[in-house]
Amino acid sequence: MGFFSKLFGLEKSTPVKADVEPIEYKGYLIYPEPKSEGGQFRIAGRICKQFDDELKTHAFIRSDLLASKQDAETFMVNKAKMFIDQTGDSMFR
Repeated sequence: MGFFSKLFGLEKSTPVKADVEPIEYKGYLIYPEPKSEGGQFRIAGRICKQFDDELKTHAFIRSDLLASKQDAETFMVNKAKMFIDQTGDSMFR
């Protein structure tokens, strides 16, 4: 995927990391994983859902930068919930 696909959260799958506690929302698991950049934190994470024998993952990366890691995590979870409500399972296509 290219730069713009990653920037706007269009990347379809990433390796699964086990060090983040997910938030469950409507059958999806949201993993907030802010990226440290120049003393600030970029809103980023993953949205996952189990389909029969396959775990599908959608990388969620935004251009927003926030001063604290906790604020970036909270914002990511809220944005991910809105994204789930708007797109549902079609995010994995």
